[in-house]
Amino acid sequence: MSRRNAGGDDDHPWWKEAVVYQVYPKSFNDSDGDGIGDLAGLARRADYLDDLGVDAVWLCPVYGSPMADNGYDISDYRSIHPAYGDMDDWRQVRDVLHERDIRLVMDLVVNHTSDEHEWFRRSRREEDGYADYYHWREGEPDEPPNNWESIFGGPAWSYDEARGEWYLHLFDEKQPDLNWRNSAVREDVHGMMQWWLDEGVDGFRMDVINLISKTEGLPDGDPDAGLTGAEHFMNGPRVHDRLREMHDRVLDDRDLLVVGETPGASVADAREYVGPNGDGLSMVFQFEHVTVDHGDDKWTTADVPLAEFKEIIAKWQAGLADEGWNSVYLSNHDQPRMVSRFGDDGEYRRKSAKLLGTLTHTLQGTPFVYQGEEIGMTNAPFESPDELRDVEAKNYVERAVEHGEADCYEDIRETVEATARDNARTPMQWSDDTHAGFTDGEPWIECNPNYAEVNVERARSDPDSVLNYYRELIALRHERDLLVYGEFELLAPDDPDVFAYSRRLDGERGLIVLNVAADATSFDVPAEVDRDGLELVIANADDAPATVPATLDLDPYEARVYLTPSQEGGVGQ
Repeated sequence: MSRRNAGGDDDHPWWKEAVVYQVYPKSFNDSDGDGIGDLAGLARRADYLDDLGVDAVWLCPVYGSPMADNGYDISDYRSIHPAYGDMDDWRQVRDVLHERDIRLVMDLVVNHTSDEHEWFRRSRREEDGYADYYHWREGEPDEPPNNWESIFGGPAWSYDEARGEWYLHLFDEKQPDLNWRNSAVREDVHGMMQWWLDEGVDGFRMDVINLISKTEGLPDGDPDAGLTGAEHFMNGPRVHDRLREMHDRVLDDRDLLVVGETPGASVADAREYVGPNGDGLSMVFQFEHVTVDHGDDKWTTADVPLAEFKEIIAKWQAGLADEGWNSVYLSNHDQPRMVSRFGDDGEYRRKSAKLLGTLTHTLQGTPFVYQGEEIGMTNAPFESPDELRDVEAKNYVERAVEHGEADCYEDIRETVEATARDNARTPMQWSDDTHAGFTDGEPWIECNPNYAEVNVERARSDPDSVLNYYRELIALRHERDLLVYGEFELLAPDDPDVFAYSRRLDGERGLIVLNVAADATSFDVPAEVDRDGLELVIANADDAPATVPATLDLDPYEARVYLTPSQEGGVGQ
């Protein structure tokens, strides 16, 4: 059903040639006025996704959940949260997408469940067969079993009064970790995955899947090595055994996109997950490029030279070129808005949004577009901690004040507004109507006040909008195998302002030049680049020359893509 490749083969599966659009359903489109996005609202926007040109939708969790972590705390894997609708609404989404040749990829969250899941309730009661479904440890109520830290901050353990033991949670205390050493746990997960495949899903995005294996005995971690305990639960000792078993029992011989979220994974780790002799994943989400500006944690950030960022991108491009496949993204539901973080959300919002989109659609790998990215949505102001909805951000504010790192919220507001996940979760901005056309009611989280200027309706009618530029980018990538499979080579790695690289495939060549700076600059094309035959195919400036001069004079945030004509005829063919 992919626009480019309905079936594909081992070397050219559909997901390599696809562009994937991520939907955070709670914030996408509300159909019933309760202020929460829902499945019926998503179905109503299917034509928008079709017009954009995407090939697949990754749908964030819509399962039964008490919503401690916005649906990533699942209490029933085989049901739909009532705020989103029911299974009939989900099937409608599946059908309207499939009718438009758009595939549907579901979020798979199986490192942990909600503490309201029936498995946990039975485990808490130590029922036969369920006692060790989770990681339980005996101990005094005031002394956790080890020194591991939660990714959301604080200890990774909570004491359960009902059972009189501690349980492990690498995230919120309402998200206990499943014990993947228990074969019954694995069988239940496999059965649930099969159930969704029988319902017609086209793949899974596997949430923090490289955390499912923990070091036996759960020993203390190194307190001086960043996140304490991470060496015992990131890319753990039997993670590959678990994934290969999952592949063999559930995923083998299916035409699926399977992408694993793998925090802390290196290129070498990624090859084991996705390589020809790996675990069967299509690709992974790695974090090196989106944590490059982090200090001791995500709340401590620093400016990073462009050369360092380019080096990371180039390392992953080369590292998975022959063994595996890259995912390409700069934003998602867990990251700040990319134009605010990597571009300029003021004077050059539109131009820098187009530049960043040019980058993600011209690298080797599968591009992922996060909802609102395609219209240049920005970070939002959060004037009070009461406006925050994300448990991670609220925990940070509470800890910072409690530990004396800040006297009040205002002291850390700038950090929160630059970093919090809520930035990505403000409602999709459809129009300049009340609440951005997202809902007729009161939205569950406030809209970004700039929705009167930044919205889909306005972008559609503006030929120079970010949205229309994204449509051209996606169409260009569909037309040119060079941009999908071509070899990547970084040019001028030390240039402090320009990100330039070439692409090569079967005699076809490309040159991409991006001025990632708010000042004009010049770029001398390296002598090893053959400029002959390169023609401009897309740019975010009207006066870009049609062919490649020896020196490019670039405006702030200017992006240009030059390609040789396709061997099938024409530059854009």
